[in-house]
Amino acid sequence: MFLSSYENRLDKKGRVSVPSSFRAYLNSMGYNGFITYPSFNHAALDGCAQDRIEKLSESIDSLGPFEDKRDYFATSVLSESISLNFDSEGRVSIPEKLLKHAKIKSNIIFVGLGKVFQMWDPKTFEDFKSVARKKSYINRSALKWDNKFKKEGVWQSILVVES
Repeated sequence: MFLSSYENRLDKKGRVSVPSSFRAYLNSMGYNGFITYPSFNHAALDGCAQDRIEKLSESIDSLGPFEDKRDYFATSVLSESISLNFDSEGRVSIPEKLLKHAKIKSNIIFVGLGKVFQMWDPKTFEDFKSVARKKSYINRSALKWDNKFKKEGVWQSILVVES
């Protein structure tokens, strides 16, 4: 999984070192790079493995071939997606148009989000993170938690003792 946050600096040639834990996760799936595209929701870039973008493509393809929505999603995601490969030092070169979308100038913060990650300008991300924490607290009851105790018999044995 992509976890934690890491800040790295763009070098003079526009390359950035991808966090080693992100590279290790991608390498464990057989990838020597990742796919990135402009985020729908934020001034950020979304990053994922090839299999994730393929699932997204399948989801887009499930729409009718002549539906406008299909074209909108394909244009917004697939036509903007770029495959980036790691160089021998674990760096990638992010195209200028993507850096502009995310308002990234010199530093990039890589933000792990589980099966995907994002790349942000650090200041923009700090502002977003502050809002996200507040909204997460307000909406915390929306998270559905599978209570493992019920499945593993602990709850059942408590019920047996009480009955």
